[in-house]
Amino acid sequence: MKILILGADGYLGWSMAANLFSSSHDLFLVDNYSKRKHMKSLKRYPLLETPLVKKRIQNIKRKGVTKFYQLDCSKYVDIHKIIKNIMPDVVIHFAELPSAPFSMINTTNSWETLRNNLQSTFNIIHSLKDLSPKTHLIKLGTMGEYGTPNIDIEEGWLNIKHKKRSDRFLYPRQGSSLYHTSKIMDTDLIWFYTRMYGLSCTDLMQGPVYGLYPNKKLDDDVAPLFTYDDIFGTVLNRFIIQAIMNQPLTVYGTGNQIRGYINILDSIECIKIAMKNKPKRGELKIYNQFTEQFSVLELAELVRKSLKKININVNIKKVKNPRVEKENHYYNAKHSNLKKLGLKANKLNEKMIIQIANYCMKYKSNIKINTIMPKVKWK
Repeated sequence: MKILILGADGYLGWSMAANLFSSSHDLFLVDNYSKRKHMKSLKRYPLLETPLVKKRIQNIKRKGVTKFYQLDCSKYVDIHKIIKNIMPDVVIHFAELPSAPFSMINTTNSWETLRNNLQSTFNIIHSLKDLSPKTHLIKLGTMGEYGTPNIDIEEGWLNIKHKKRSDRFLYPRQGSSLYHTSKIMDTDLIWFYTRMYGLSCTDLMQGPVYGLYPNKKLDDDVAPLFTYDDIFGTVLNRFIIQAIMNQPLTVYGTGNQIRGYINILDSIECIKIAMKNKPKRGELKIYNQFTEQFSVLELAELVRKSLKKININVNIKKVKNPRVEKENHYYNAKHSNLKKLGLKANKLNEKMIIQIANYCMKYKSNIKINTIMPKVKWK
């Protein structure tokens, strides 16, 4: 197939591309390096400065075509032209600003998150509608769209009975940041274009992702961006970095906030499963893409216990929560559909945490410890 990966420089985008390098698919990679630019402007740095995509793919020998285009998906002319030239079988859409704290810094960053994410999604689906409506669009959503409702979270849809009548609706969504709100609007846009113009779309509601791809020998040239700071880092990365720097693992508030987590290997596998199960024209498939649930406190305790085995001893410290969110809540999200299609989960364990820690310790001198504690407050 001809596969167009948008946001190919990102943690997920590059990991997805690296996995598909071993296939015979023709790969077309797109990025405008906006995340790198925003990180630089905010003085946030990845663990390792990885080469730009074009340089990374220069020495890759593979059967299929691999091309990289540096362009901005939020510019309609650019994305329309690339889709017209390629006419892809699949578009994998990672081209969004993926940070809740970034979206809450100030009005400029808030609007940039909304503008970039909505404009990019609109441009992609509008171009597909006009040029290639049979293309399968796979968009990465987030479990954060659902929030923390006091009922079970279904997989994208909810059957409603009201006054002796029934219908099926998108599951109610209530994001806890402007980033998550932008993803809710993405879903609404995609559903509109799917039902109005007969597109074939899959929306993957992913929980926080962790791990390294590939997870064995990781050359610097193929390593994805590994972020750990307060704005772009994920909680597990942050805990591991704090531990190897002999800092307490800082838990926001009570630490009882529960989320669904997924290994990067499983995230890639889920997308490949989605590619094999294309929706019918006019159908939007939604999967909840995570494999297990943890509270933040449980995650911190798992990191503490795991790294004790390699003589890293740290404490857990609760700090004031900079976010506005429920800290004690019900959380039961369904996630059976990808399992039914063949997903076999790589569960988070001590071995995986130690592996990530050993990788991070190779670049310990690069760590900017002053970028870890939260600087952005919701109010």
